[in-house]
Amino acid sequence: MKRGTIIFSKMGRDKGRAMVVLEEDGEYLTLADGKLRTIEKPKKKKKKHVQPTNTIVQMLPECGRALQDADIRKHIKFFLQNSEVPEGGKAHCQKTM
Repeated sequence: MKRGTIIFSKMGRDKGRAMVVLEEDGEYLTLADGKLRTIEKPKKKKKKHVQPTNTIVQMLPECGRALQDADIRKHIKFFLQNSEVPEGGKAHCQKTM
């Protein structure tokens, strides 16, 4: 999974929550959603516990400032609003084994 990929959590208390991949480290991903999991306190989760989507967001703001939680929230909100799949659907997700 690349940096900036929007994923859905499959396990844990954050099950079903959309997040963005900040970095990849072996079998672990560092994730943030900009609300409960901020850039300063990201979630570390195993790859097998997430469902990646086909959407990758731009991780560098255009105005040259550092990435902020508001940017992540905006990308996730835009993705969820423009998804043509009813809530709980999986047409926007990649198949994983």
